[in-house]
Amino acid sequence: MRYRDVPGLSGAANAAVRLLERERLAPGVVSVALSVWSVRVHGTGRRWRRWESEFTCPCCGEGWARDKLREALFLLPPRAAAALRIRVEELDLVLLRRTHHEPSADPDAAWWHRRC
Repeated sequence: MRYRDVPGLSGAANAAVRLLERERLAPGVVSVALSVWSVRVHGTGRRWRRWESEFTCPCCGEGWARDKLREALFLLPPRAAAALRIRVEELDLVLLRRTHHEPSADPDAAWWHRRC
C-alpha cells in the first residue's frame, strides 16, 4: 500500500498522518479507513449492517475502519487529530441518524459497535 492524503486535511495534518503511518500504522491506512467508514455509513439506501464496516487488507490487517480511525485520533498530535476528528464526527452523525441502539450489545464495546 502507498501513502495517501486524507481528503479535506491540510498539508500539515496530512504530514502528521504520514508520519504516524510510517512509525506506528501502515501506509495509507487512515485514508482507506476514512473512505471505508464513509461508504459504509452512507450505505446505499438500505439497512445498516455492522459487519460491512470491517475491512481486511494484507497491509492494514483486519478490523473495523472506525476502530482504526479511533486509534489514529488517539495517536496523532492535537492539531492533526482535531482536523481528522471533524471528518470522522461528520460521518458519525450520519450513522447516529441512520441507526438505533442495540440493547443486547456489549455495553463495554465502542458506541459504533452497539448500533443497528
